[in-house]
Amino acid sequence: MEAWLIDSFLSYLRFELGCSENTARSYASDLAKWAAFCSQNDISPVPPTQDGVVRFLRSLAEDGISRASIQRAAAAIRSFMRYLVAEGLADGGERLPPLPAKGKILPQILSEGEIERILASCDGKRDIDIRDRAIMECAYGCGLRASEVCGLELSSLDWGNEAIRVRGKGNKERLVPFLGSVRRSVERYLKESRPHLDKGRCEKLFLSRSGKPLSREDLWRIVRRRGKMAGISSSRLHPHVLRHSFATHLLRRGLDLRTLQELLGHSTIATTERYTHFDLELRDVYDNCHPRA
Repeated sequence: MEAWLIDSFLSYLRFELGCSENTARSYASDLAKWAAFCSQNDISPVPPTQDGVVRFLRSLAEDGISRASIQRAAAAIRSFMRYLVAEGLADGGERLPPLPAKGKILPQILSEGEIERILASCDGKRDIDIRDRAIMECAYGCGLRASEVCGLELSSLDWGNEAIRVRGKGNKERLVPFLGSVRRSVERYLKESRPHLDKGRCEKLFLSRSGKPLSREDLWRIVRRRGKMAGISSSRLHPHVLRHSFATHLLRRGLDLRTLQELLGHSTIATTERYTHFDLELRDVYDNCHPRA
């Protein structure tokens, strides 16, 4: 998105609508996030479209952004659209979604069968097949955020304690069980695939074809590609879909909310409680619950 367009919009907010400086700055931040999201997902940011805005707001929810912040982002985009129409830069025919009500933006998940299909799409002997299987197993089997998957290092693997040390939001560290098919897939990756990808002693666990640390954009492309191979609509895929599926499947199998909070690295139980909208029954213990354990 052109910088002059945002500057012009901010002037419109300040001088024509009389918005406060704080509101203008907040809207500028929201539009910057919108522009970045559009760039990453091959969406045209101007003018905003209903489908694009819905996907953007859902991605904010999936990143754990508060409802109030999501509502503000929606308001910012609607104000931006009104500005574009007023300036003759959009025709006003596009109907944007209404401002989200509290509790209405919820994470999408995949079924256990769809997860199995995505994992099966990684079956193969190529280096990237073995790598992608390990990535998918870690993202789903450990419930990791996209940034956490990309941030894993060789030293993150605590083999003796069968755990992965994960550096999450706020630089907080947590231990996540490293068991079953998750461990086996990573062991295979380290033995058969990673040595061929590593071009220069990189400490990051997951590497791109060129031997560089895996980026969030790389991870997103992998998720989309494997999802397409598994016959899953791209509209249901996002970088955090495996994490959200992990949480929901564990709740369905009876894991208590407090344990799930620790596994996900949520600072408050309220964030974890959003997964209970799937009308789940609760029971006990991680390694008896998780389908990949």
